[in-house]
Amino acid sequence: MFKKFYPSVYYKSTYAVNFQEYYEKGFRGIIFDIDNTLVPHGADADERAVRLFQTLKNIGFDTCLTSNNKEERVQRFNKDIHSHYIYKANKPAKSGYQKAMRLMGTNEKNTMFVGDQLFTDVFGANRVGLYSILVAPMHPKEEIQIVLKRYLEKIVLFVGRNKIDKRF
Repeated sequence: MFKKFYPSVYYKSTYAVNFQEYYEKGFRGIIFDIDNTLVPHGADADERAVRLFQTLKNIGFDTCLTSNNKEERVQRFNKDIHSHYIYKANKPAKSGYQKAMRLMGTNEKNTMFVGDQLFTDVFGANRVGLYSILVAPMHPKEEIQIVLKRYLEKIVLFVGRNKIDKRF
């Protein structure tokens, strides 16, 4: 019942993912959520995020940021990242993920998604057939509609605890 919400793998942090390993497995594109995945909600790109994206480019990845947020917020984050981006992506709709793959020139077989929410990020990625990485939210301060969804996410993660690959 909940399988469509299960990520391919669950990490404590985006910054704990061994992206080189995924590149060696054939992945070439990474679609990222921004808020609470790469930085706390509303924050600009920090040194760690800038370093990550430079490392990903050096490895050979193309990247695309997808956010349900407004263009100003996504552009502000992307200022020092220099990635493709999609604002008002309407996640979990398939169209944002598909557009991201078109921008990167990748497909569902060689593209992965990294995000912190089950019902938007992971569900949308799974609907398109992407390898989905769920990461723990970076900061507990979130908008009220997200806080409410977190309670439901806990139920889904509890039910799927033996079915989800966890890399802590």
